Amino acid sequence: MFNTLKSKISQDLAIDLGTANCLVYVRGRGIVLAEPSVVAINKKTGQVLAIGREAEKMVGRTPSYIIATRPLIAGVISDFEVTEKMLRYLIERSSQKRFISYPWTRVVIGIPCGVTEVEKKSVKDAVKSAGAREVFLIDEPMATAIGARLPVQEAAGNFIVDIGGGTAEVAVISLGGIVVSKSLRIAGDKLNEDIINFAQEEYKLLIGVRTAENIKINIGAAYLESGKNNKLQKKEISIRGRNLITGLPEEIVVTQGDIKKALERSVKQIITEIKNIIEITPPELLSDIMKRGIHLAGGGALLRGLDKLIAKETKIPVSIIEDPMTAVVRGAGVVLENLDEFHDVLVETEDLEPPR
Repeated sequence: MFNTLKSKISQDLAIDLGTANCLVYVRGRGIVLAEPSVVAINKKTGQVLAIGREAEKMVGRTPSYIIATRPLIAGVISDFEVTEKMLRYLIERSSQKRFISYPWTRVVIGIPCGVTEVEKKSVKDAVKSAGAREVFLIDEPMATAIGARLPVQEAAGNFIVDIGGGTAEVAVISLGGIVVSKSLRIAGDKLNEDIINFAQEEYKLLIGVRTAENIKINIGAAYLESGKNNKLQKKEISIRGRNLITGLPEEIVVTQGDIKKALERSVKQIITEIKNIIEITPPELLSDIMKRGIHLAGGGALLRGLDKLIAKETKIPVSIIEDPMTAVVRGAGVVLENLDEFHDVLVETEDLEPPR
């Protein structure tokens, strides 16, 4: 009877704790919250001034004693206390108004492949400190595959490439487990950095991260076909920044071809790792993958032409899954709704409790 009462008052959540964005799924309600992973802090007092979208607005626009920071780097907690406050904020905002809300909360949360036991414990401790009763960890590629409704528990190969803000996860999944995987610290943030460096090296222009992100979204490309689509290389965007030589404001115009060139090195590194994973994939699973294709997810999947470039380089069909930016939290949500069925796909840590 007591367990039944707990299930009725519990606010069970699935969280995609991303480097760039955090998404929250509430059991029975779906995705209820999507916020940037940014926290604004007053360095003089240590007080948290804003979290999420309000904090993101402050990036690059604050006095020296206020910093707008990301408490996660490459999907791993870099500032425990700030992460705990951000998680508490997300849990409280996601909670329904009940007599008892999150003290009973169970949370399924995605983590990058290959993180250490210390990093896993850090995530669990932060979520529990924020109010969760039980925490279940799931590898992000596994959550992505489940979110894409791929048959992860069958004896068949599923190839996932999840390009987020801080990491790119490449994994082959079969029988409810990850067979081979690689986690790269080359993803959306690195592409932004590439654009910033390009502006400095080619035009001696200093631009900020938000400007680089805007350029990437608007005209960023990994591959531009010749012939009928060649005119796409002439698509332009204006960039405003500070000239590093004169110190004065300046505006320049760059083309889509320019930005493609700026991103080439990082894109090539991602494709190289995809090829490396293909090389070590068991032949039977590779046969399945050749039929089913490679599935792209995460915000990086939306980079123009990336799917075509990967298909060209690997000779394997490539598809972008539906709503790629929410795949991890949707998959974690499916696991949350069916903990008994999907318990085996969770990451096992020493103190992980089985579902009741």
